[in-house]
Amino acid sequence: MGSQLVMKALVLDKPGTPDSLYATEVDLPKPGPGEVRVRVHAAGLNPIDYKLAATGNPEWKYPQILGLDVAGVVDALGPDVDEWMEGDQVYFHGDFSRRGGFGQYAIAKSRALAWMPEGLSFIEAAALPCAGFTAYQALHRKLKVQSGKTILIHGGAGGVGGFSVQLARLAGLKIIATCSRHNAKFVKDLGAEHVIDYQAENVGDKVKLITEGKGVDYIIDTVSPENATASLSMLALNGSIACIAGLPDLLEVEQQKKAISIHQVDLGAVYQSEDESALDELARIGIEFGALASKGQIKPMVEETVSLEEIPDALIRLSMRHVRGKIVANVPQTARETTK
Repeated sequence: MGSQLVMKALVLDKPGTPDSLYATEVDLPKPGPGEVRVRVHAAGLNPIDYKLAATGNPEWKYPQILGLDVAGVVDALGPDVDEWMEGDQVYFHGDFSRRGGFGQYAIAKSRALAWMPEGLSFIEAAALPCAGFTAYQALHRKLKVQSGKTILIHGGAGGVGGFSVQLARLAGLKIIATCSRHNAKFVKDLGAEHVIDYQAENVGDKVKLITEGKGVDYIIDTVSPENATASLSMLALNGSIACIAGLPDLLEVEQQKKAISIHQVDLGAVYQSEDESALDELARIGIEFGALASKGQIKPMVEETVSLEEIPDALIRLSMRHVRGKIVANVPQTARETTK
């Protein structure tokens, strides 16, 4: 009989709804080559968490730990890691095919880590990666937005939408955003010039009115493939759409002579690719986006902080698609030794 370090984590035994997650103790993970172990101080919640809980993943080994966004302290180094030291404060967007951050410790690829943004708390930093990096990639890597042009952002009160509004404001764009009526002030305060209540107004008609029939130069769709499909008619000549929640069905759209461009945005593809430099790019986005947050130019939009045990309920509310800003879990515990 020997001793084994264990940690507290929120686990999933099989695909299911968020309420099937439960807190328990699991063995403390060990970093492999090119990996570090991070003591988790905070973990951000995202829609992808409840979606992955429902579908599962062929590469998972149950019990699975969800959670893609982590802010914490490097606790141990795996072989071949020389760019980080124990005690470094980091934040990152993780690999959905591996165990995640809804626990006291998490394993991360060393090349995907970014330094904690200066001046931010762990809670604030954990709110940034998935939604913030996605928005940053959409605007600056995919759409390559230009000042003075017009953008339509669907779901402006959500994580990706809210960060997109802020980035668009910094980039000098004219911003139209959709949200429910009770979130209109929140989205305007982030930087939107025009807010459309998608529940009460016809978005296409309102966009046509605002742009005097021209349409918008850019669209960020955070809603669904169907919404992306309906949005294509709102683009101006040579307009571009960045799709976060699925690509449009081009067979459902009458061929338009607008020469539009369609971009897919999926941070998870970084880990599934064979291109190691993609991890460096993910870290670079973390550094660039984090710098904006450090300067106060990007608000982390933390609207609620929960405990590890409260994550399931928070994910259920997130799945109802009416949560504003970001929810972050505070994870203050440390590992303990047990006899096995």
